[in-house]
Order: sequence, then structure tokens, then C-alpha cells
Amino acid sequence: MDVTVLYLAVPRLAADLRPSGEQMLWITDVYGFMIAGFLVPMGTLGDRIGRRRLLMWGAGAFGVASVAAAYAPSAEALIAARALLGIAGATLMPSALALISNMFRDARQRGTAIGIWAASMSGGVALGPLVGGALLESFGWGAVFLIAVPVMALLLAGGPLLLPEYRDAAAGRPDPASVALSLIAMLTIVYGVKLLSHGGDPILSGGIVVAGLAAGAAFWRRQRRLADPVLDVTLFRNRTLTGALLVLLLGLAVIAGTYLFVTRFLQGVEGLSPLAAGLWLIPSSAAMILTSLAAPVLVRRLPERVVVAGSLTVSAAGFLLLALLDQAAGLPLLITGVVVIYVGQGPIMALSTDLVVGSVPPEKAGSAAAMSETSTELGLALGVAVLGSAGSAVYRQAVSATLPSGLPPEAASAARDSIEAAVTSVAHLPPAQAQAVLAPAREAFTTGLNLVTGIGAAAALALAVLALVTLRRQPPVTESAPAEAAEVPGTVGT
Repeated sequence: MDVTVLYLAVPRLAADLRPSGEQMLWITDVYGFMIAGFLVPMGTLGDRIGRRRLLMWGAGAFGVASVAAAYAPSAEALIAARALLGIAGATLMPSALALISNMFRDARQRGTAIGIWAASMSGGVALGPLVGGALLESFGWGAVFLIAVPVMALLLAGGPLLLPEYRDAAAGRPDPASVALSLIAMLTIVYGVKLLSHGGDPILSGGIVVAGLAAGAAFWRRQRRLADPVLDVTLFRNRTLTGALLVLLLGLAVIAGTYLFVTRFLQGVEGLSPLAAGLWLIPSSAAMILTSLAAPVLVRRLPERVVVAGSLTVSAAGFLLLALLDQAAGLPLLITGVVVIYVGQGPIMALSTDLVVGSVPPEKAGSAAAMSETSTELGLALGVAVLGSAGSAVYRQAVSATLPSGLPPEAASAARDSIEAAVTSVAHLPPAQAQAVLAPAREAFTTGLNLVTGIGAAAALALAVLALVTLRRQPPVTESAPAEAAEVPGTVGT
């Protein structure tokens, strides 16, 4: 929810702080950069110092940084607060997932718990636009950051009472060089794809990504030599874990690209307000919540790989509906397609995550959870960058070919830039001229959406085949003496 509410606050934030275009990009993106860069180090840190302890520290830091962001006096201060939010956020997800895997050793119970976890994420996505829109009706832009404060306070009060502590008793000393290589790799890769998605120089963006991949290769080689690696790369020998990570990475990439174009379609083509667009997306979020909760029940009757492959096939059908969308079909077909996509997405998120954390020993749960979240973050960044760029290129080409002559130069130039710029540029034009700009712009944007979702359909079907081949459940990890020793004596378990 903390992520989705920010986009609604951008217009007021921009009017108040007056950030430059580059500063606005950092305000929206630095959070994701920091999360992506710190997930692996934080997951390993939790294994070493204790997952509950790291969760509590992260919750406190997240609450403090949220207040700093809410009352930031300048764009620079807001960027710094968002960076701190990202670092703190990187402690929360791996710790939560690792604790779930430790508290529920039984595979069926763990699957149910992770289904609830995935449903909670979906609920946050659904509630973000609604809560944010309601707050912005009565308060300033800073209110969207204060949402996190009571939640973190509740976690700090209840966590020590309800959550047991776990750590890897055999964990070695941290390796600063590995941490540095991990951060450089993740930050540069994500920055490169984000730069490309915002229209940056392809050569520069590609060079940054290549530099990140080189740092990642150096990190990988170092982990293979260390006795106590930050990330145990031997875990990737497990075909189930690797396959589940690929499903998360590529599955979320096509979801992110589609979600980007769907939200823009609702506002740019259908003319809805951000709050109204959020309301129309509630059915799809509700579908994802319900299917996330249903996933553990389905796997009692069918193998996980069959459920994941079937869910991907259902999602492919939803993508195909959007690939065939035209303006005449409009809102009903759009919402139907998105609902079908999310019906399939719920089991994918829940089961793929469960397969990742359930396929490693309990003492490695923090590292596995960090890998799961890293795949998620990279998938989101890649989806927006690659599919966003592809769809935008198709839009620009289509609108340039169909705009009539004789339009005001400013309006024609704006229409070639983006659907949002086209809508803004016609505010003061006569109705006939406004329609002459908007009609081809909306048609071109629909064509871009068709391309993105067509790619999504093909990717979902390919991932369904991958799931059938790779996602074979390994023998469940049972409680053993070393695993028992990992639970810290004297802590409360419920």
C-alpha cells in the first residue's frame, strides 16, 4: 500500500516541493532501488543476527523514515527519506517470509500461511488507491506516508510477544566485499532498466546494466569461494527453487507492464480519475486475494506444478482478452481481462514463493526469502522498462501515422509524447480539434496495450511449460536437531 499511494500524491507533491524532472524520478524510484539493492544482504543478516530482531529494527526505521518523508521540506529531503524507507523496507519482507517458514514446518500449514501473506500483499495493492484518495481529499500529500506509522507501531508492540526468534547458529562472519558487490550489481541493473523506461539513452542504459551484470558475476564467483557466503549459490542447483524464481521474475514482469498500461488506459483513454480507476481495479485485486487463499487447498488435490501451470494458462487467457481489446469494447472487456489475469496470478505468487522458501533448509530461509523478493523487484523493474518501452514505442509510431494535419503544433507534439500529454494538451482547444487529437491518441495507446498483453499471453504460456518441467516438490524439510537449535531459547512461540 505504501508504494501504490504515492502515485496519487505526485501532483500535489510536485506543486508543493517543485522538484525538477530528475528529482521527481528519484522520488518515485529510489525506494525500489534501495529495496532491490539491500534485499540479499538483509536476508543474510537476518539469518545471522535473528529474523525477529531484524524485523523489529526495520519496522522502527520504517516508521521514522515515514515521518521524515511526510514532513520533508524539500525534494532533496524527500529523496533521502525515501532512500531510508527502501533500506528499511528491505528488512521487512525477507524477515517476514523467513519467520513464516520457521513457524510452519509442516508443508500444508506453511502453504496456507504464505497464501495469507500473498493475499495481504494483494489487499495492500487494492487499498492503496482508495486509502490514498480518501486521505488526499482532506489532507496534504504527506498523509500518504503516515499510513505506515500506526502499522509499524503495532508490529513493534506485538512482534516481541507473538513472534519467535530464529537465527542460523552456524552462520559465519559477514563479508563486506560481498555486500558491496551485491549492492553495486542490483542498484546498477535496476537503475539501468529504470533509466531506459524513462526514455534514457539506450546505449548509456545498456552500459549501466552491463556494469551491473559484471558486478553480479564477480559476486557470484566470490560466493563460490567463501566458506560463509552472503548468498549460498549452491541453492540454485535445486531445480525447483530456480524454476520458481524464474516464474516469479518473468511472471511479475508481464504483470507490471500490463498494470502500467491498464492504469494509464483507465485514465487516459476512459477519462477516469485516479480514485475511480482504483475502484474499477478492486475486482481484480479481490480475485487475486481469493485465489491466493485458495491455492493451498488446490495443492491438496493436485501437484503444485500442475496448479501453477494451470494458473499461468488462465492468466494467458486474460492477457489474450486484452490483446484483442479495442475502443468499442471499452471498459467491460478491459476489467474482465484484468480479473482473469489476476485469478491466475494469485496461486502463482503464493505457490512459487512457498516453493522457494520450502525447498531450502530452515537455517537458509532468510536467504531464500531474499531471493524470492529480489526476483519480484527485478521482475517489476524489467516489466516497466522493457514492456513499457515497447508499448510506448508502438504508441508513438501509431499516433504519428494517424494524427491529422492542421493541428496546433503544441498539441500534436504532446500527443506524440504520451497519452497523458495528449489529454492535457487539449484542455483549451475547441471540441473538434480536441477530438482530432484524442481519437488517434487513444487508438494508438490501445494498440500499445494490445502489444504488451500479447507478449504477456505468450510469456504466460511459456512459463506454464517451464512450471510443469521444473516445479517438482522436493521431500519436505523436517524438523531436525540443527533446525531446533536455530530457535533462540527463551523466546515466545505461539
